[in-house]
Amino acid sequence: MVVDGNVIPYQPWAVAKQKQNFASRATLDPESKCYLPGVPRITYMPYPFQILQTPSTVVLLYEYVHALRSVYIDSPHPPGHIDWWMGDSRGKWDGDTLVVDVVDFNEDTWFDRTGHFHSDELHVVERYTPVDRDHLTYEVTIEDPKVF
Repeated sequence: MVVDGNVIPYQPWAVAKQKQNFASRATLDPESKCYLPGVPRITYMPYPFQILQTPSTVVLLYEYVHALRSVYIDSPHPPGHIDWWMGDSRGKWDGDTLVVDVVDFNEDTWFDRTGHFHSDELHVVERYTPVDRDHLTYEVTIEDPKVF
C-alpha cells in the first residue's frame, strides 16, 4: 500500500485498534476467511482481474473469490446507507480516465494485511487511466471522517 507521507492519519483511538488488528491479523484479517476484501484492496491484490464495458456499466471481474463489481455509469448512488462489502460504485468518464465514486461500505474489510481499517463512512474515489494497450494507472483517494 502506498500512502502520501507514508503515515495514515488515524485518530488516536484508531491507532490502538490498528495495532490490535495487526497483533491478531492471522485470524482477524477478512482475507484469511475468504471474505470479499473490499475496495480498493481487491484491485491491488496479487490476483488478475478483467474489465468489461457496456454503454451503461463497467464490470470488474476479479479472480479472487470470483468477485464481480458493477460500476454504473452516470447514475447516482441510491438514497440512504447500505452496508456492502464492496460498496456501491458509480462512475463517470473524465476524458480517457474512468472515475469511480464508491460509498456504502460495511466496516468489515481492511486495506491490507497489517490491519489498516475503515468505518462504514469510507468514501473511495478511484481513477483508472490507460497508459498504453496493456497498462493502466490506478489512483485512489480515501476519506473516512470516523477513522482519520
